[in-house]
Amino acid sequence: MTNTANTLDKPELSITQHGPLLWLTITREERRNAMSHHVLAGMAQAISAAQTDRNVRAIVITGAGSKAFCAGADLQSTKAFTTDYSEPVGHLAALLRVAKASHVPLIARVNGACMAGGMGLLSLCDMAVASSHAVFGLPEVKVGVFPAQVLSVLQHLIPRRKLTEMCLTGEPITSAQALEYGLVNYVDDDVDAKLEWLLNRMLDKSPAAIRRGLYTMKKIENMAFEESMSFTESQIALFTLTEDAKEGQKAFQEKRKPVWTGQ
Repeated sequence: MTNTANTLDKPELSITQHGPLLWLTITREERRNAMSHHVLAGMAQAISAAQTDRNVRAIVITGAGSKAFCAGADLQSTKAFTTDYSEPVGHLAALLRVAKASHVPLIARVNGACMAGGMGLLSLCDMAVASSHAVFGLPEVKVGVFPAQVLSVLQHLIPRRKLTEMCLTGEPITSAQALEYGLVNYVDDDVDAKLEWLLNRMLDKSPAAIRRGLYTMKKIENMAFEESMSFTESQIALFTLTEDAKEGQKAFQEKRKPVWTGQ
């Protein structure tokens, strides 16, 4: 995880590949890693490009420093929430759509305050590890707006009444509460050690199973039971046709570790 294979930075966003991991780091520490349109567009492009790069096994999203993961929209900007009112698709919405469709696992490394649109970034990730000092909040009502787009990806993650309280009061919750509500997978004083532990548990598994598995999970999320059953009946047959499935079963029978091709 320490060897840098490729670096392709964009304004205010560091894009670095370490082996099988693609790191997307918001580098606006002086602005508490608030999202700019450059950041949103750069993330969307990087996540989209990773879908066809078999060398990328996971994407880590984080912020620079230790104070903030992402403070949401940059309220110092005159166009904090939109660039063009005539454009029906905004940058945050575009990023959320790309992330929602990703077949490459997205992992949030929450290293500090996660607020407003930052909660959207967290929610679009498949798993999340947070530092013990991290705080989480939806303070939009304090500036006269509401976490509208964020709700699209957040509403199924935490209990409804807690979500309503966060939206209507704008008051933050602690990392311990975020863990209790299921907003993050793990909380640790050493967020990097816990992140590495989680990634190592995933990276030794079948790339093909994970890729097709995420596709399946996301497809059935809003399906009715019978529709979901019909879809997954066909999907399990396709899983078994992959080279990884054949290798996994053979390795199990031979009592050895599988050698994945990712095909």
